[in-house]
Amino acid sequence: MMNEGCLPTMDLLRSEPMQLVQLIIPIEAAHRSISYLGDLGLVQFKDLNADKSPFQRTYATQIKRCGEMARTLRLFKEQMTKAGVSPSMQNTRNSVIDLDHLEVKLKELEADLLENKANNEKLQHTYNELVEYKLVLEKVGEFFSLAQNIAVAQQREHDVQTTVKGSIDSPLLLEQETTAFSAKQVKLGFISGLVPREKSIPFERILFRATRGNVFMKQAVIDKPVLDPISGEKVDKNVFVVFYSGERVKSKILKICDAFGANRYPFSDDLGKQFQMIREVSGKLSELKTTIDVGLLHWNTLLQSIGHQYEQWSLLLRREKAVYHTLNMLSFNVTRKCLLAEGWCPVFATSQIQKVLQRATRDCNSQVGAIFQVLQTKESPPTYFYTNKFTSSFQEIVDAYGVAKYQEANPGVYTIITFPFLFAVMFGDWGHGICILLASLYLIIREKKYSSQKLGDIMQMAFGGRYVIAMMAIFSIYTGFIYNEFFSVPFAIFAPSAYACRDPSCRDASTTGLIKVRNTYPFGLDPVWHGTRSELPFLNSLKMKMSILLGVCQMNLGIILSYFNAKYFGSSIDVWHQFVPQMIFLNSLFGYLSLIIIVKWFTGSQADLYHVMIYMFLSPTDDLGENQLFVGQKFLQLGLLLSALVAVPWMLLPKPFLLKKQHEERHQGQSYSLLHSTDDPIESGPHSPHGHEEFEFSEVFVHQLIHTIEFVLGAVSNTASYLRLWALSLAHSELSSVFYDKVLLMAWEFNNTVILIVGVIVFICATVGVLLLMETLSAFLHALRLHWVEFQNKFYVGDGYKFAPFSFALLIDEDEL
Repeated sequence: MMNEGCLPTMDLLRSEPMQLVQLIIPIEAAHRSISYLGDLGLVQFKDLNADKSPFQRTYATQIKRCGEMARTLRLFKEQMTKAGVSPSMQNTRNSVIDLDHLEVKLKELEADLLENKANNEKLQHTYNELVEYKLVLEKVGEFFSLAQNIAVAQQREHDVQTTVKGSIDSPLLLEQETTAFSAKQVKLGFISGLVPREKSIPFERILFRATRGNVFMKQAVIDKPVLDPISGEKVDKNVFVVFYSGERVKSKILKICDAFGANRYPFSDDLGKQFQMIREVSGKLSELKTTIDVGLLHWNTLLQSIGHQYEQWSLLLRREKAVYHTLNMLSFNVTRKCLLAEGWCPVFATSQIQKVLQRATRDCNSQVGAIFQVLQTKESPPTYFYTNKFTSSFQEIVDAYGVAKYQEANPGVYTIITFPFLFAVMFGDWGHGICILLASLYLIIREKKYSSQKLGDIMQMAFGGRYVIAMMAIFSIYTGFIYNEFFSVPFAIFAPSAYACRDPSCRDASTTGLIKVRNTYPFGLDPVWHGTRSELPFLNSLKMKMSILLGVCQMNLGIILSYFNAKYFGSSIDVWHQFVPQMIFLNSLFGYLSLIIIVKWFTGSQADLYHVMIYMFLSPTDDLGENQLFVGQKFLQLGLLLSALVAVPWMLLPKPFLLKKQHEERHQGQSYSLLHSTDDPIESGPHSPHGHEEFEFSEVFVHQLIHTIEFVLGAVSNTASYLRLWALSLAHSELSSVFYDKVLLMAWEFNNTVILIVGVIVFICATVGVLLLMETLSAFLHALRLHWVEFQNKFYVGDGYKFAPFSFALLIDEDEL
């Protein structure tokens, strides 16, 4: 973020000039000063209390309070998520926080919320129990009613049989049997309740085994799930009633019920009491339902009131916590009642920082103003490039490899053009390019919406690089016009083809019979050449040679940037003994190869460039014969070969000796320490060594040898590595042609609507899945490798660290407090 009034250098090639500053801030204006600097976002503070633990720092208590309030906000967010209440987005950038007031407010709301939650849970628990109790009363009542009806029917049947089959002795015998049965009859007890349906069968089996079969159990299935009073979740349950005899059996049944999570409820076998209990339970359920609805209404109202201010409180609390964390990095001076701060800031931000400090002092009515002063230091400053939403994504590509050290040449400037262009060389199809462009434009148009949302990893990556994707698409459309490919189909867009058929042999898919009848096709590949047998060799030659030209140009650019780095950092040795021999070696070989490629294009020569380069090394004095492209080529090749051979020892030998000479001159006369004022002259004798390090010539020489070998071998391997531009371009073109010819056209030839629809669907899926996703990712990664390895290794060290200022703008993207 950059406030109005800031004037950065806008030099993307070099990082912004930085300075180490010291701030002396009065204690009464410290909080507001740091808060204003957080809004400005241009100061990276140093931790002056690194030796202290977090609990020993000055503002540890305030951070603890912020942590407690953050816990309360997390509680609010959790409850809002469960209730489906979304926090409202409000702009709170200019809000002033009162930590004490916010703390009291949050405590009151938390107490109210927890109390309301406890009451609702208690009422809901009671309600769920009554619902289950009512189900038990209904189902068990049905058991008893059914059993009573069966018993009455059986008694009537028994009475009828006794009357019909009776004799003179029957009444006496019946009376004796009834008396005996009544004497032996034992009253059975019963337990009723609900058990989870999935546990009902094991529950019945365990009861039978534990009581040795001395129980009778009856179950009834409940149609709908019920809310369990304990867990609060919906569970499928069965109503059960168990009849038993004896207290020991009852004790076993109760323990088994507890083990299986069966909820027990009392039941009376008196029919009148059953109706009375059902009426009472129904009345209590109606009252509880009304009470619970009122409680839930109050609960939702409370959460909505919290949701209206949640984002504001969350942002303000993050700001407050960040301020106190920064204040803990400052050194506290008890005597002067001030805080001492040190940090890095851009030079252009000096006036803005001073104005902010003055405003903070004025707003706090402080009698003493803050002091701003620049410190002299030998520390390496952080690297800060002023970027916008367009250039930031390209800068991230470079920073993923390594952050430029302070004032090092920034590859991000050239990456804006070279990266999408090299991608497009491998992805040249203006039909596919339009598809990618439309996708990137969609992300760009909706960037305000997506920037405030949490996206998935892949979607977030695509959204962050939306401008990179747009540039890749634009360049792909350009190279697609050059290759004249639209989903592998050529079109005569800019003019009619320059060739026409001379005889029917043109239909033989060859160049035989084609004659030039008009001017050359003005831009790109002539559409007639597509589909001919000479297309593949021609495209092979074109794309391969173009890959070499692009690679040599980019590697030369890398060496030129190494020259600017050496000039900027004042290393004349690197300028003359690294830059010059590297340029000579690279261009004596591959620069010459690029030259003869261009000459062959202009002259139309049939020379074999492979033989030219091979025999340049094997037989440099032989005549070139038919491979000669221009007059004096043989002598030029001899000169370039000798230059390349001289450049290798030039890179290797002079630099170590010159560094040794510089070291000796720098420390000449300093091999002994200065005399100290001591009483004993022997102690201050001339044998005390000075503190400078010795020069290790062998280490420097070996390092230079490794660097030389790496460059010589890298010049060859890097040039070959650029041939991936040719390989991936041909692969993309052939895949497009296969999908078009073997899927779409074959489906069209069947003259069947169903087959055509299937063919179109398969073609679209293959195009999107393979060409627009997999091929795009492949070309992106290869372009990334060409920049990181083949280009940046010529000049880029990337051992710096990024400027990380204290800024409230960075707090918006934080997920947690």
